[in-house]
Amino acid sequence: MNGIQFVSTLTRKSRSSFYYAFLFLPRPRREALYAVYAFCRIVDDVADLGSNPARQRAALNDWRAEVARCYAGRALQTPVARRLADAVRAYPIPRTALESIIDGVEMDLDRATYETFEELYPYCYRVASAVGLCCIEIFGYAESHTRDYAVNLGIALQLTNIMRDVETDARAGRVYIPQEDLRRFGVTSDDLRAGRYTDAFVALMEHQARRARHFYEAAQRAFPAADARALVAAQIMGRIYFALLRELEARRFRIFGRHVALSARRKLGIALRTWAAVRLGMAP
Repeated sequence: MNGIQFVSTLTRKSRSSFYYAFLFLPRPRREALYAVYAFCRIVDDVADLGSNPARQRAALNDWRAEVARCYAGRALQTPVARRLADAVRAYPIPRTALESIIDGVEMDLDRATYETFEELYPYCYRVASAVGLCCIEIFGYAESHTRDYAVNLGIALQLTNIMRDVETDARAGRVYIPQEDLRRFGVTSDDLRAGRYTDAFVALMEHQARRARHFYEAAQRAFPAADARALVAAQIMGRIYFALLRELEARRFRIFGRHVALSARRKLGIALRTWAAVRLGMAP
């Protein structure tokens, strides 16, 4: 399997929201985005799946070196890095954004909790907004505030992820919900690990949902109408994740012991409706 086949297969097999968002893009842009997605998956797995922090840091440093080689035009060590180098040559993907993604996943090796949302925000920016800043360069855009849209949407998506995965993360020893919020609503990290579904937990999650909605709304306010066609993949991504947030709310945050996700059919339906609305010049 060559490098292009590897990164595209990785994305297709994941059946993530990225897959459905990328379906309607021209092939060159889609392949560049597959490369960025594969890079994100691999560096995230370094932090999530390893058990030796020294080796994990070394592996992340290897990827920093690979990113440097992508921009220097030197020989590359892995198929994903070679495809990423192709993407960097074809589109103005900022090196700082790729390095921020590595910095973000490395934060999981340094800390397991965050006292306030202000402390959590840089993590969300690095692991999600920085991805968006890579993607918009591949999509193409004209309006400068498209970057504000990408940043706010990235924060919204990551907060939605945190809510969905709160039990899994807690059992892995990580609690991304700010500690001050836990204290405010009378929920402990042990409650999350044990899957205790209480009125206090629901109130805590409602608070997190309001915060996520704030960033979805901020993204929508910054959305550049002139770039609507170019950003259709980003709109699909945003609407799939917003539907996931609404699903969590509809279930009253009954997430313990189950993985809340949208079906493939529902994701595809959102993607088709969004694409059609943009093509017809309508607000999705």
